[in-house]
Amino acid sequence: MTHPSASSPYRSHRIAELPELASKNADNVLGAPMRLAGWVARKRSFGALLFLDLRDETGTLQCVLERGAGAFEAALALREESVISVAGQLLERSADTQKPGASMGRYELAVESLEVLSSAAPLPFAVHSDATIPEADRLRYRFLDLRRRRVRELIELRCNVIARLRALMSERGFIEIQTPILTASSPEGARDFLVPSRLHPGRCYALPQAPQLFKQILMASGFERYFQIAPCFRDEDARRDRSPGEFYQFDIEMAFVTQEQIFATIEPVLLDVFARFGRFPVAHTAVPRLSYAEALEGYASDKPDLRNPLRFVEVTAWAVQHAVAPPARRAFALRIPGGRDRSRRFFERVLGPLPSGGRAELLLIGETVSGSLARLPDGPRSELCSRVHATLGDAVLVVCVGAPAGDSAWPESWLALGPGLRQRLGEALNLIDTDSYHLCWVTDYPMYEPDPETGGVRFNHNPFSMPRGGRAALGGDPLAVIAHQYDIVCNGVELSSGAIRNHEPETLFEAFRIAGYERAEVERRFAGLIAAFRHGVPPHGGLAPGVDRLLMLLANVANIREITAFPMTQQGEDLLLGAPSYVDAAAWQVLGLAPPRAAGGPTPR
Repeated sequence: MTHPSASSPYRSHRIAELPELASKNADNVLGAPMRLAGWVARKRSFGALLFLDLRDETGTLQCVLERGAGAFEAALALREESVISVAGQLLERSADTQKPGASMGRYELAVESLEVLSSAAPLPFAVHSDATIPEADRLRYRFLDLRRRRVRELIELRCNVIARLRALMSERGFIEIQTPILTASSPEGARDFLVPSRLHPGRCYALPQAPQLFKQILMASGFERYFQIAPCFRDEDARRDRSPGEFYQFDIEMAFVTQEQIFATIEPVLLDVFARFGRFPVAHTAVPRLSYAEALEGYASDKPDLRNPLRFVEVTAWAVQHAVAPPARRAFALRIPGGRDRSRRFFERVLGPLPSGGRAELLLIGETVSGSLARLPDGPRSELCSRVHATLGDAVLVVCVGAPAGDSAWPESWLALGPGLRQRLGEALNLIDTDSYHLCWVTDYPMYEPDPETGGVRFNHNPFSMPRGGRAALGGDPLAVIAHQYDIVCNGVELSSGAIRNHEPETLFEAFRIAGYERAEVERRFAGLIAAFRHGVPPHGGLAPGVDRLLMLLANVANIREITAFPMTQQGEDLLLGAPSYVDAAAWQVLGLAPPRAAGGPTPR
């Protein structure tokens, strides 16, 4: 950490190392000449004295200049955020001016000389302030925003988390391998970013949506434990938890493994990172598991937030039998602990008008029952309470949604209605544990889902997953096929998708045929992968937690841009460097392409 003067003409020490040296007076640092360098964080003038707060990468130290000293006038003229190098003596501050809570609150530098290394222009916003700054200004002047303490801490967190992930994977015998950025298009479910080829006119590279094909080929190449902090690119709109265009994932693949072995390998890695860097404790030592069907029934989502204890139970048969729901609907019941103390008006206000054709019925269980379900005889009411384990003092809510009772697909109305309803009730009843991390595995995803555009089916999740039961499972109803697919979810946020891969060429051809891909197209698009499979490939699987989403959870921030050094706007623009930018006609001609006329842009020359 020490930077001796012989190694730098600008400084002999960094600020953070001075307290320990001064407390022991190591190297006779108190009173000895030294040189420091950094940015002027603040400046305060008191007539005969001028105080500068000097900030470097490691900390901040007060510097004192006396009027009449050679450096006084130069320092007086400085703007905040100018870069300087100062020489002087480190002294202990008088007892009445010390700041015990600050790391350098006991010391100050008596400045003897000052060199201005770079003068700052007037600032668009105060770097040392915690005031809210418009996001456009933060992104346009990101070099200033990154100097702010909280922003810098988030970038350092990113560095430390990635370093820890690398160390944990190395301890477990994984090898880090960088896969190509310029590659071929692959059906990952989003639009590719295309890069026209100069050497091959009319042909394009694609930026990788994920290293999927490469990591599977690595398994066939004999690398049995691979990982990578992988840059990925998808041409999709920004969201709170998704950057527009690019993101990083913690990409992992293992050979000769089962799903259980993957879980056993990765769980300790993630739990270590949450315990070491998270703002909250983890609620469990072993990550619980839900099947996809259990998640959709109980939480109306395959990304369940387990901080909320409310859980639905499907009661369609009961509801139809007792005329609570007509035959064309499905019904889900929810036990609300202590809900009897709330009025019907409370529930009406929290639930509001239910969208998607939904309606709700309520039972309040006290010495006498009330609510719309009180009309039912004792027998059906007792049966309902038994199904959801409701007791005296609870409330039971039954939600009916529009879908055929025997329909095997989950009703879209349920997926649109259920998560928000559960969240509103959890918040209104103060049931959500906001100060902990609740992780869970969601397993057994359907291999396919209906494709409303074609009337056929499409892949539900990852197209390279092995169906449970292998090729034989593909001979029946595609919508009944369960895949070796899984997600890991934290506090309602999908951290990662993963799967045991389909490593059998004929099974792969059949899986893609069902989704509408001809054999010749699959051969063409995945020639390298299939060739590798035909020359000996072990069973393998993996997953890829999103680094950005992981960091959002660890730092407890609401927007992914907070944990990115140089984020784009919601519209996918870089306000600092001006991307995307126009290029001139010559650049298009080199690629063998005609320059487009962009709306509102200049005519290419």
